[in-house]
Amino acid sequence: MTKSFELTRGTLPLLISMPHPGTALTESIAAGLTSRGHRLEDTDWHIPKLYQNIRELGASTLVAGYSRYVVDLNRPVDDKPLYNTATTGLFTDIFFDGEPLFIPEGQPNQTEKTQILSSVWKPYHDALAAELKRLRDKFGYVLLWDAHSIRSVVPRLFEGRLPDLNFGTADGSSCDPGLGQVLLQCCEHPPEEVPQYSHVLNGRFKGGYITRHYGNPEQNIHAIQLEIAQCIYMDEETFVWQSDDAAKVQRLLQALVTTALDWGKHHYQ
Repeated sequence: MTKSFELTRGTLPLLISMPHPGTALTESIAAGLTSRGHRLEDTDWHIPKLYQNIRELGASTLVAGYSRYVVDLNRPVDDKPLYNTATTGLFTDIFFDGEPLFIPEGQPNQTEKTQILSSVWKPYHDALAAELKRLRDKFGYVLLWDAHSIRSVVPRLFEGRLPDLNFGTADGSSCDPGLGQVLLQCCEHPPEEVPQYSHVLNGRFKGGYITRHYGNPEQNIHAIQLEIAQCIYMDEETFVWQSDDAAKVQRLLQALVTTALDWGKHHYQ
């Protein structure tokens, strides 16, 4: 049986949450998907690999095992919409483009959904909350980095092409505003041989449930979401990792995380 998550406990005041790279399916979900659904195209492809060097620096990482087609770990359990624009829910029945995800009568029933919440959604969030507490208790503060990626063009969700880097802080409520600003400055001055990627703060993606629920700067928990356009590190049609492009993104991610850690060190010294 697939584990609902894999937690690696690190030595820095930083937790990288990865709720959407999972590809495992429950038996009932697998039986109900359309043939297109089995491609798992809305996965946050290669996110653990993209952040591998960050884990090696000493960050804690929490990686989901199940696909978002089973349950979306970045949605609240009451499924209250996070955006007033097009989106997908806790138990999505559509692709990002709005097409049906399941064959007729293929969607999980309420009993199955209840079981999924208890065996997949809840364990991930229990682990997330416990690791945040451990790190805050140890360091006095903690940075929560919610790591995502998405196709660069999804007309149903946003107009045109998405910026390369989309930071979300729930309009400034999930972390100290200074943290968001130093990250933008880092994007303006990337490491050598790394392009200046397009970037935005609190644009189309302001942060999902994880950012909004756990981010609490008054309690010294600073949460930020980063949604990366997949075209800058992989082939969006075949989902294949592009090593040269990805290496540049990895160097920038390391610079961004180092910037965030330096901010925390100075903010709480």
